Amino acid sequence: QYSALTHLTLFLCVLGVHFLSVFPSHVLFVSIETRVQIQESVRGKDVFVIQTVSKDVNTTIMEMLIMVYACRTSCARSITGVLPYFPYSKQCKMRKRGSIVSKLIASMMCKAGLTHLITMDLHQKEIQGFFNIPVDNLRASPFLLQYIQEEIPDYRNAVIVAKSPSSAKRAQSFAERLRLGIAVIHGEAQDAESDQVDGRHSPPTVKTTGAIHPSMEIPLLIPKEKPPITVVGDVGGRIAIIVDDIIDDVDSFVAAAETLKERGAYKIFVMATHGILSSDAPRFIEESAIDEVVVTNTIPHELQKLQCPKIKTVDISMILSEAIRRIHNGESMSYLFRNIGVDD
Repeated sequence: QYSALTHLTLFLCVLGVHFLSVFPSHVLFVSIETRVQIQESVRGKDVFVIQTVSKDVNTTIMEMLIMVYACRTSCARSITGVLPYFPYSKQCKMRKRGSIVSKLIASMMCKAGLTHLITMDLHQKEIQGFFNIPVDNLRASPFLLQYIQEEIPDYRNAVIVAKSPSSAKRAQSFAERLRLGIAVIHGEAQDAESDQVDGRHSPPTVKTTGAIHPSMEIPLLIPKEKPPITVVGDVGGRIAIIVDDIIDDVDSFVAAAETLKERGAYKIFVMATHGILSSDAPRFIEESAIDEVVVTNTIPHELQKLQCPKIKTVDISMILSEAIRRIHNGESMSYLFRNIGVDD
């Protein structure tokens, strides 16, 4: 799980930042508990805890929390967490009788002793408000845009595609920077998260005519009916570049690629920051109409690349190392956010 940080380690050494490693040899598993031992003094020092999200995300979170708490109790001056991908970021909204798990993770990190967080492309930018510490939400879009310009020779004949209206803002940002057109796929299969069977539609046990005035009855919303899949925009004879922030379950991307092929797109690229690619995602990509999937190395995916040659990786360690250097030296972070808009 640490292979994605090799470039970052080299950058930090070149920049003169002391790099304290707490690797598996220093993370001891006693029974089913995790014990962390810091191998050198951190008293009065600025500590940067760098943690990638492995397949076992819960163990990853506990490792980081215990590392942060160990540094805090060892009197570190400041503790900055570097999480290229913030775990549980997709659970940032209240759904039915669930919970906002992102808020819970944020509270746990702050309670453990984290004083600053560096992450990249949060699923929702409002997650920053879950923390009571500074959060630098870096962007991977400059690296992905550079990949499009350098690795897709005829990208001028491309169109940026949002696979759903919710990702239209990201697609618009890419399209404006590349001076390309935009297309939006509207309509999809019925959402599995139906609330028809969760008890909300159960009628009152006793209906009395005198209990409430007829004019005060609560109005019922008309249930949603998603329209057939349509593509708003011309993709015929063009390269379609689907952009999103996370690629995990690839069913929606595969379905979008098939729709674009039917509309005449002759090449289909998928670009995202975080390539979780869980379960059988590599096999589905290999068998689909997608020509290439481009993700950054915020999450290790070497095994998935062996299973699917279509998966390509963009290195973003440079911006993480520069963020660490600037925070360590007390320099402004605004340089890393130049030309970044609210909707990017």
